[in-house]
Amino acid sequence: MSISVDDRFLDSASAADELAEDARTGLAGTPKSLPPRWFYDARGSELFEQITELPEYYPTRTEAQILRAHADDIAAAAPVETVIELGSGSSTKTQLLLDAWQRAGTLRRIITVDVSASALADAAVGLSARYPAATVLPIRADFTRHLDGLAKSGRTAVVFLGSTIGNLDPAERAAFFGGVRSALDPGDVLLLGTDLVKPAEILVPAYDDAAGVTAAFNLNVLHVLNRELDGDLPVEAFEHRAVWNPVAERIEMRLRATREIRARLSRIGMPVHFDAGEELLTEISSKFRRDGITAELASAGLRLTHWWTDPAKLFALSLSH
Repeated sequence: MSISVDDRFLDSASAADELAEDARTGLAGTPKSLPPRWFYDARGSELFEQITELPEYYPTRTEAQILRAHADDIAAAAPVETVIELGSGSSTKTQLLLDAWQRAGTLRRIITVDVSASALADAAVGLSARYPAATVLPIRADFTRHLDGLAKSGRTAVVFLGSTIGNLDPAERAAFFGGVRSALDPGDVLLLGTDLVKPAEILVPAYDDAAGVTAAFNLNVLHVLNRELDGDLPVEAFEHRAVWNPVAERIEMRLRATREIRARLSRIGMPVHFDAGEELLTEISSKFRRDGITAELASAGLRLTHWWTDPAKLFALSLSH
């Protein structure tokens, strides 16, 4: 069984063009940076699923713990027919929610949104088998730009788990929340996962595990650049770093050049130079406090109405409308 992925928003050609533009801008900047969405080719998606199972990586299991405890509460507070999951990946945790909406008898439509076509296709098969009464629509898209183009039907929950919201900087979050508010009709809700501020000795190992899986995940973006843009970046000459920024209250994932590097992205005719020790910022992962995220949502016209957390207060799920 296979399910076709809707790629009208982000097909392979447009994705390659956007990667080229991000490379031109980010690798010529000071400091150098790339958006984290380029981690997620088939190999990157596979590595991230491995990360979620690592002992150091608490967010996935903690969020799942909250969902197991409160999925029925969420379904009761938001009796929706359509679920739009952003950055869906394998949709494993989301099944705890979907099961609750199925038990409640309201679930009719599941829309999964991700940049990885392979992850979408694989997940869609399992979701269709598990929820035969619901229509499953996998859509390859960038949730920061294509949310208003997703066809809704009936009361809808936009589900954004994993604290992926932390990968956006404050201005990007404001734009995203504004876009969500514009897309929501009366009765619709946003279910948001947020990783909470905690000591660095818990945070840093979650992004720099002993087995080196996160390092491989981070370095994979260089493989993506080399493959898609015909590059010759020497992957072995970079090392993974995860740094806690206490002022911005965020983890920063970086790749540091261990020697001077002169390379080229031939597809776009771009030379790339790194000094020894120079770093490429590949991801931020902001951590949140309840009052801060409440204020950010309110600035976009969204009102936080429900808040669920784990006993250790490592992670939170919130419902807003």
